[in-house]
Amino acid sequence: MAGMIPDHQGKAMESSCIGKIRNEARIAGALYWLVIAGGLFAGIVEGFLTVQGDPAATAQAIAAHEALWRWGIGVHLVYLAFPAIIMDVLLYRIFKAVHPAVALLALASALTSGAVAGAALLHLYVPLAAGEAGAPLVALAEGEREALAYLAIRLFETGSGFALLFFSGFCAATGALILRSHLLPRAIGVMMLLAGVCYFVSSLTTVVTPALADMLLPWILLPCFVGEASLATWLLVKGVDVTKMPG
Repeated sequence: MAGMIPDHQGKAMESSCIGKIRNEARIAGALYWLVIAGGLFAGIVEGFLTVQGDPAATAQAIAAHEALWRWGIGVHLVYLAFPAIIMDVLLYRIFKAVHPAVALLALASALTSGAVAGAALLHLYVPLAAGEAGAPLVALAEGEREALAYLAIRLFETGSGFALLFFSGFCAATGALILRSHLLPRAIGVMMLLAGVCYFVSSLTTVVTPALADMLLPWILLPCFVGEASLATWLLVKGVDVTKMPG
């Protein structure tokens, strides 16, 4: 019949589509690892240069390693602006055929989390601005500037917690999509669901019951790292099982 696609052309188109999905999955996995690595680097820099409970020592550490502090901010900003957004869109393209609404929820949660985290990064520039020549803060006493800079760092940590609260929705939705589709091993889906729960509990307790949050950290974030690292590695090495793609 006229208008029908020959069998060999149909198979070629199907093969091309399968190859594209696999490539997008592997690219998403590689980008996910960039996000993980960038987050670890930025977190280590902040933790290394922040002396808990001591604004003066923190200010001295940042002043002594200003370039490292700036790199921490820069890496954080770059991975949020590029790898994270591209990864989120690629995962949405892969999972939207499984359940469009849940895939959209995952995308929206991830993008919202990135926006909140990006806004929180402004607080990390306050310690640098406080020491710049001619800055408005030079009118304050040195101890006041140090206290303000330390408070800004603590506000960044709070903002990051807010961002992870939204990111918990991405993890939980992605885990549900994996379990529903079987595109990846079910174990990874379970781990991503658990990661979502852990991020949610950690973020909420930080605001509601800080004492409990201190007791839970850092162990409550271990399942999050395992789940995300497993997903990123599987996507990078194996891609997705296209034979289980809906439709």
